[in-house]
Amino acid sequence: MKYTLSVLVENHPGVLSKVSGLFSRRGFNIDSLAVGITEDSNISRITIVADGDEYIIEQLEKQLNKVIPVIKVRTFRQDEFISRELSLIKVNCPAKQRLDIMKIAELMEARIVDVSQNTMTLQFADTQERFETLIDLLKPYGIREIVRTGTVAIEKDSAIARKQ
Repeated sequence: MKYTLSVLVENHPGVLSKVSGLFSRRGFNIDSLAVGITEDSNISRITIVADGDEYIIEQLEKQLNKVIPVIKVRTFRQDEFISRELSLIKVNCPAKQRLDIMKIAELMEARIVDVSQNTMTLQFADTQERFETLIDLLKPYGIREIVRTGTVAIEKDSAIARKQ
């Protein structure tokens, strides 16, 4: 099962290396990794998506809490967070297929960010499931290149309210 962890850390050089090294030393793969500064420029949030069972994730969470620059670790439950991933997708697009690809983009709420003689590049920010649907729709046209960010996640206010 995939788990999403939110790790607040001090915004210092080498912190990401310490956190990711903890996973590699234990032989765990990170499926997705995204890092960015929070509303406080001294704190960064690392969002990690990893595969494992509850026991493994619990152990990783405990180990992360022992790393000095880590402020707080939170493993999100399925219904407690909103997540998105940004992707840029370059598709073969001869003039006769342009309208079809534009309709797919509109249907999936993707933005067209570049059009050339033979390609179209779409920007898409959504869940991994919707990303896979978009890719399935675009495959027949020929995908030339995909660039993806890691998943970012934020806790829902309704999840916070249940805890109080």
